Amino acid sequence: MDVERWTFSLFCIRVTIFVGCGFAAKYLAGGGNFSVPLQWMLGLRRLKRDAIWLEVLPPSGNPREDRAKIDNFRRQLRAHGLAERYCLLRQKSANTEHDLDEIECIGISKRNLLERLAAPNTLLNLSYSIHPPLLLRFERRIFCDLDPSEIFYWMTTMEMGQSTHHEFWTIGLNVNGKDCRLPKSTVKWKTFYPLVDTRLMRRFPRPRIARFTTIGQWYWSGAVEVDGGFPDLSKKFAFEKYLDLPARVPEAKFELAMNINRDDPELARLQKRGWRVVDPHRVARTPKKYRRYVADALAEFTAIKGVDVAWRTGWVSDRAATFLACGRPVVTEETGAAKYLPGKSGFHFVFDEKQAVDSVRQILLDWPRESKVARECAVEVFDSAKNLRKILNG
Repeated sequence: MDVERWTFSLFCIRVTIFVGCGFAAKYLAGGGNFSVPLQWMLGLRRLKRDAIWLEVLPPSGNPREDRAKIDNFRRQLRAHGLAERYCLLRQKSANTEHDLDEIECIGISKRNLLERLAAPNTLLNLSYSIHPPLLLRFERRIFCDLDPSEIFYWMTTMEMGQSTHHEFWTIGLNVNGKDCRLPKSTVKWKTFYPLVDTRLMRRFPRPRIARFTTIGQWYWSGAVEVDGGFPDLSKKFAFEKYLDLPARVPEAKFELAMNINRDDPELARLQKRGWRVVDPHRVARTPKKYRRYVADALAEFTAIKGVDVAWRTGWVSDRAATFLACGRPVVTEETGAAKYLPGKSGFHFVFDEKQAVDSVRQILLDWPRESKVARECAVEVFDSAKNLRKILNG
């Protein structure tokens, strides 16, 4: 791909920017999950780009369930002013290959899609969501990695788009750092920050309750080999050394929005240690509820899967960027990202419980300043339009 020719064409004729995604529509109750590609689309709208959300939906085997997912997807896009800005690729069979002859287009028509593919275009392929042969129809193909530890590992064992993209971008901020221990790759990676639309996400006043929370999956089945073994990548394992925080800082409230069943012994164990557990499918079911849940917190506290810490990937989450944009500081483990952020960023990077206790107390003592710094960092560093401009300009 001649990037200089593409850049010149950008100023001459309309270029369609496709945001390729395969993880939003299939989750009916994943407001935070849905919010990831949403930030990309809203950022492109602010840049006044001709953008299309290209979402792959594999069949579940239950037509009624699939219809509910389609209706929910369309409803969420309408709520954010994107009703005319999507093409939902409904697969007729569960296949890792994406062939337009085997796909129904919902939203813009297949004819419209083909016309755009015949004109100058760019695909921002989030986490390798769009596969060949459809992938090869795009003029400029950019791989956008959102989970460096697992993606990099998988790239050592299988084809993950290494040979079918022109550019590779990752939120692993330390991927090119000397201390990064990610598996060696022939791919030349560029880095960007997780996106948050700072016009959608505003700074909110201090909440009434001093609640530290996070949202995620308590259990995780992903497999990554490290030094000949396969470590536990779950939040359950990562949080273990921080479970005494409620007892250590009783003036704060600690909450987890995690999908733990009511009859799971983990629920009673966490509650006994002072943690409140809520259902993420209730408090963050939609993007709007997800934003409200974040805004109602004082700050985020979360632990990171050990492989990102051990490999020094430089990973920080899009969820953390959302907390910052709302003026909520973030207490999290250091993955090698700190050196790529401003000295005052709203992040409190920790390695153990003592540092976590100190950080929580600091936020409680000086929340107005902490909130202001968090918001400023979101605007300066994580803003969606700024990062998309960087990626599109190469």
